[in-house]
Amino acid sequence: VQLQASGGGLVQAGGSLRLSCAASVTITSTNYMGWYRQAPGKQRELVARISRGGTATYANSVKGRFTISRDSAKNTVYLQMNSLKAEDTAVYYCQLQTTRADVVWGQGTQVTVSS
Repeated sequence: VQLQASGGGLVQAGGSLRLSCAASVTITSTNYMGWYRQAPGKQRELVARISRGGTATYANSVKGRFTISRDSAKNTVYLQMNSLKAEDTAVYYCQLQTTRADVVWGQGTQVTVSS
């Protein structure tokens, strides 16, 4: 199983970015897919994830600003990030959990929000 993340970059505060994560497996056969982030000097934290049934879960810090979605035909999960803040600056990682409960990580993509 492989995950390919893309879409990071540099944006001004208040701006938007969309991250994409393409999986090499049928995403609707996974338990969930999601996004984590890790800022310098901080632990990796959950940002958002979407279950096989389509239920989305968000960190409190991004609720109302970020939206996770998926395109099953493309086996791709997206993270639309709006109203970005400087504190959203981090390396963002895509993750999935297989039905066997194996966890797979994609490579990180840097998101930098300038204030």
